[in-house]
Amino acid sequence: MRGSGLPSASLPSCPCRILLGNKNGKGNSMNSFVTEIFSQPESLAKTLDYYVSDEGKKRLKAVKGLIEKGNYKKIVFTGMGSSYFTSYAASCFLNAAGIQAFAINTNELLYYHFSVITPETLVVCLSQSGESAEIVKLIQKLPDASRIIGVTNEEKGTLAAKSGIALLSKAGVERMTSTKTYTAITLVMAILGWYLSDCWNDEKVAQVRQLIAGTEKLLNKYKNGIGEELKFLGEIEFLQFIGRGPSYASALQSELMFKEAAKIAASGTMGGEFKHGPMEMVKPGFKSILFVAEGSTYNQSIRMAVDIAKFQGKVLVITNKDPKLSGKNIRVIIADQPDEQLFLIQSIIPVQLMVNEFGIANGTTPGDFIHGGKVTVDE
Repeated sequence: MRGSGLPSASLPSCPCRILLGNKNGKGNSMNSFVTEIFSQPESLAKTLDYYVSDEGKKRLKAVKGLIEKGNYKKIVFTGMGSSYFTSYAASCFLNAAGIQAFAINTNELLYYHFSVITPETLVVCLSQSGESAEIVKLIQKLPDASRIIGVTNEEKGTLAAKSGIALLSKAGVERMTSTKTYTAITLVMAILGWYLSDCWNDEKVAQVRQLIAGTEKLLNKYKNGIGEELKFLGEIEFLQFIGRGPSYASALQSELMFKEAAKIAASGTMGGEFKHGPMEMVKPGFKSILFVAEGSTYNQSIRMAVDIAKFQGKVLVITNKDPKLSGKNIRVIIADQPDEQLFLIQSIIPVQLMVNEFGIANGTTPGDFIHGGKVTVDE
């Protein structure tokens, strides 16, 4: 791909660049993107606290009551970018629990799939800002806004104001490429899924607290950089992300972050789809990151990692179950969250930190915008 005009990134002479300044001012100062990455345990804790409070419980109960009262046959989740990716993971969870759900990109829903919205459809709109152009347009197009559940980080945004019920994340202000708003809204969707399937209880609350502790532990592990993993990948001109089931959302979010925040070409592909053609790309110089959660497709994903290494491609496996793999073309990162839905949150942390490092190496301000802005206000 040399000469294609696409940027590549090679590592600086010290790939273990210090991400955090210390209290005496030694070391490099924390940039805005890293600040938002390292604030995620706090934003997740605030979001959890909200949904164990009376106000949060009231909103969850209202959503379930609306579904029961409206006799809805299916749920359509919709959003753009990170919000669409989270929608896909939520639909996986609910369908596995026997609740019919679909995820449709909002722009595609507006122009090509609008007929799926019938009087028996509950629409769940996701937008971190609450102002995404397509979401606002969808709200205006729907005949009855009371049938909309809004999931957003902005209580005063258009989505929260116009939807029948708003479910809020508590990530706080985010100025850079989505990190903490993505993980906080992913947590909201997990809580909603548990609530609708009658398993949001003290045990699940404890599990989320374990997730928050595990996320903080993972961040502390890499507080001085993620150098060994970066050295393993080496120079990047194109990076392939792969995931199955809910982890497909992680693959798509990773692709978005590398393109948007590090300005590096990347692709997120379903694991099953990768076997149907894209595997032909694998050769020396091919670089990939594979998300593997213990669950229905764990074995298939591990076999794929072995195949990529066999064909001389490099594969970094992010997993919650140690596959005991070794070899010069395989490296493993363990994210110790056992729940497949919550694994989405913890498994994205190493990628966020890689985006920061590669963005700096590529001469950009990680997470900053050149041709657009944080909120896309036109189509």
